[in-house]
Amino acid sequence: MKRVLIFGGTGHMGAAIKRHLDPTEYKITVVTRNPKSADDIHWDARTLGPWADALDGAEVVMNLAGRRVHCRYNEANKKEMMDSRILSTRILGEAISQCPNPPKVWLQASTATLYAHTFGPANDDITGVMAGSEPDAPAAWKYSIEIGKRWEDELNKAVTPNTRKVAMRTAIMMGIDKESALDVFSGLTRKGLGGRLASGKQWVSWVHELDMVRAIQFLIESDLEGPVNIASPNPLPQAEFAKELRQAWGIPFGLPATPWMIAIGAWFMDGDSEIVLKSRRVVPKRLTDAGFQFQFPEFGPAVQDLVAKMRQA
Repeated sequence: MKRVLIFGGTGHMGAAIKRHLDPTEYKITVVTRNPKSADDIHWDARTLGPWADALDGAEVVMNLAGRRVHCRYNEANKKEMMDSRILSTRILGEAISQCPNPPKVWLQASTATLYAHTFGPANDDITGVMAGSEPDAPAAWKYSIEIGKRWEDELNKAVTPNTRKVAMRTAIMMGIDKESALDVFSGLTRKGLGGRLASGKQWVSWVHELDMVRAIQFLIESDLEGPVNIASPNPLPQAEFAKELRQAWGIPFGLPATPWMIAIGAWFMDGDSEIVLKSRRVVPKRLTDAGFQFQFPEFGPAVQDLVAKMRQA
């Protein structure tokens, strides 16, 4: 049985991993600032401590630590989003570099926000256009891009010659947990607010939680390293995304919203409009080239499956 350490494993992604990763093959231990069970290990995500001893002999380490991005982008929150990712990655790299018997693979959370805001061809993880110079992208989006770049820089700077490193550039994970992205979108949809946002032409990249975990298992067993996109091979325009979500919930209509309405709504929901206005058209070329097959490649069947599970919860 492979021993897996999940740093920052108390969020939605950690919950999905624990829900779907085969317990007969993997023994999961969560390392967190807020232990919730007797098996959890405490760390402060900034300094070396007794938690580092758990790395010795582990097969896999996953770092999912980082302040959630669904928040208002004020200076305090932006600093916390940056620091929580950079410092946790940096100290984990130091711990692995000093480990007598280091993990074989380090799967590091990253983000598809690193790719350009585009209405044109999709961005893959081999030839994709990186974000930062798009003429139609608001300057306010640059901070999210800077977080992503510095996040991966910390991973790349870590000296871990005996540990294979993978930067998981994830799209929006569609999961069944409360307060997850799909739960928020579903709440708006059920209130009749799940219509076209702005032009509705902006691309939405997404991945079903089961395929997210299946991709993680594939990465553990494969020899892939470096940046890997974890996203459905079929992103879709936001208007189609909203239509499929309405159909899954049986909601006949959804009010559209202009950019200024979205900005106001995001403020009241303690969020930022970038999450829904940035056009993310990201595809997983390295995964599919390596032979990975998605169980839910299309959004319609994926959201029908997830909504059915949410209804049962």
